[in-house]
Amino acid sequence: QVQLVESGGGLVQAGGSLRLSCAASGRTFSNSVMGWFRQAPGKEREFVAAISWTGDSTKSADSVKGRFTISRDNAKNTVALQMNGLKPEDTAVYYCAARSSYRTIVGTFGYQYDYWGQGTQVTVSS
Repeated sequence: QVQLVESGGGLVQAGGSLRLSCAASGRTFSNSVMGWFRQAPGKEREFVAAISWTGDSTKSADSVKGRFTISRDNAKNTVALQMNGLKPEDTAVYYCAARSSYRTIVGTFGYQYDYWGQGTQVTVSS
């Protein structure tokens, strides 16, 4: 059974940092594009960042560019999101997602992803 499990969320003051991690199990994700999305209360889910199979291509939302960095470790079947310079508007539930194998486009839309984690809460206080 394919499973994505996020960890690393929590409460942090504005300007602080958090590192989210997503552990994949059930099959290898070394040939899957991986992404992070988030959903704040009362808002639609939005794209945060995504990374190609090999990690040599990444995309990120304009709202997080220069502050968030996505990375992956295919040997460990994990993907991480380093979040620096956090702002109160970054408060949301963060979800890890994976595309089906061998799809190469680093997607920025939720419908492009086939597997989702349960999410981890990130709260940034002002």
